[in-house]
Amino acid sequence: MFIDGRNVPDGATIETDLAIVGAGAAGISIARELAGSGISVALIESGGFEFDADTQDLYEGEMAGVEYPLTSSRLRYFGGTTNHWGGWTRPLEPIDFEERDWVPHSGWPITRAILDPYYERAADLCQLRSTAFDDASAWAEGGEPLPLAGDEVMTRFFIYSPPTRFGKKYRPDIEAAKNVTCYLNSNVMEIVPTENGARVETLRIGTLSGVRFEVKPKVCILAAGAIENARILLLSNSVERDGLGNRNGLVGRFFMEHPHIPSPATFLVTDPDHVARFYRTYTKLQNSVVRGCFLFSPEYLRRTRRMGTVLTFGMSYAVTETTGTEPDNRDPAAWIQPLVLKLARDTTSAAAPNTEYGWRIGVGCASEQEPNPASRITLSNEKDALGLARTRLAWRLRKSDAASLRGNLEALARAFGAWGEGRVRVLFPERDEWTVAEGWGNHHMGTTRMASDPKKGVTDADCRVHGMSNLYIAGSSLYPTGGTVNPTLTLVALALRLTDHLKSRFEEGAFA
Repeated sequence: MFIDGRNVPDGATIETDLAIVGAGAAGISIARELAGSGISVALIESGGFEFDADTQDLYEGEMAGVEYPLTSSRLRYFGGTTNHWGGWTRPLEPIDFEERDWVPHSGWPITRAILDPYYERAADLCQLRSTAFDDASAWAEGGEPLPLAGDEVMTRFFIYSPPTRFGKKYRPDIEAAKNVTCYLNSNVMEIVPTENGARVETLRIGTLSGVRFEVKPKVCILAAGAIENARILLLSNSVERDGLGNRNGLVGRFFMEHPHIPSPATFLVTDPDHVARFYRTYTKLQNSVVRGCFLFSPEYLRRTRRMGTVLTFGMSYAVTETTGTEPDNRDPAAWIQPLVLKLARDTTSAAAPNTEYGWRIGVGCASEQEPNPASRITLSNEKDALGLARTRLAWRLRKSDAASLRGNLEALARAFGAWGEGRVRVLFPERDEWTVAEGWGNHHMGTTRMASDPKKGVTDADCRVHGMSNLYIAGSSLYPTGGTVNPTLTLVALALRLTDHLKSRFEEGAFA
């Protein structure tokens, strides 16, 4: 059932077993799993069914550090940011969950093995028809993996969701669930705890039309995204001065993204047919759409003490003996491409057809960011239309982030060059500081990270806020480290795991 919060009587109190704040991928997944369970659910969504500029404006805020699209990188209506999701899915690697002594603040309180069964269920919610993320034989119809030299680089696969627009796909399920009520156009202004700050008592709700009401849940899940999760906790300061869950000053810290570099290197190959089509574009195979990518082996990352990077091929064009001779072509690399490819062909004794020496392939990459406590969400002095402090985001990148990326590009260049049919020119420069990002993935992570020790994280392994009995968090704000791949599949898996945990707790009578 759906109710427009603007039609709720002013001053009303709504009692429920579970309140979920945010109807994006995590919130909708949880509500849908609980449909028909006998647990009453209030799903509270700031927006309606369509984009609204005034509601979206609530995301506006200040920037510090690396410039970032604070508002346009997310969407504030039913379905959340899945409304512009690209559909890239892949689980995190097992090493991403490990404590790595060369990556400060790394280590999850759960392992990849614990999350594996939930990845299977998350794949179903994301409408994937396969989970062969690591099995090249499943996609043999599209070609063979490149025989890159050494053991440093691995071919792996993204499998694409349609992409699933959670708001449209699962709206009928939410509407039909008798135990689930979704309140639209309803903004959580504060989570109010008991006097000792040990449990959630009420949620203060406001609409842009001026209606104010409250929700009294037995349990609350905050699932509003990594930026807004932190903001809501910081705004909830009527009892805890620094905000809920923030006794150790960690709420909002460790904001992470995946820096995206559109042209980090030039790849030259003697024959485009050497490169399987699943590397070069979205490729439909076995009723799935897949994309081959390059990741780095855990052994290599441990040996070199680097963080991860994922690289994908893009557009390609022919390199001929006349490449670089146009008067307007001032790219020095273009002048030497035919010579480089001629050298590769001489090495492999492959004759060049006509004037075509080979092909240049575009490449893009996304890289892991080291968890950085100075990269954080705080509150601005500016107020939004509800009278609440706006967000202030300081995205900070370190020299180590750039150094890992540069080293990984060099490793791929070695593997590609030693294969014999191609050459690589690394374009990403070494840098002492990284103050301007060439790109990003709209991947918001960290800010309410998981940790067994409350001095190292905001929630425990069950996603429960340390020091509070009935406040939980869902979404990629939980990530202690971000890995290299898109966060959606993992955040849905975590949401499903949290749902199972809460079901068992309700059955035990823990929240009576």
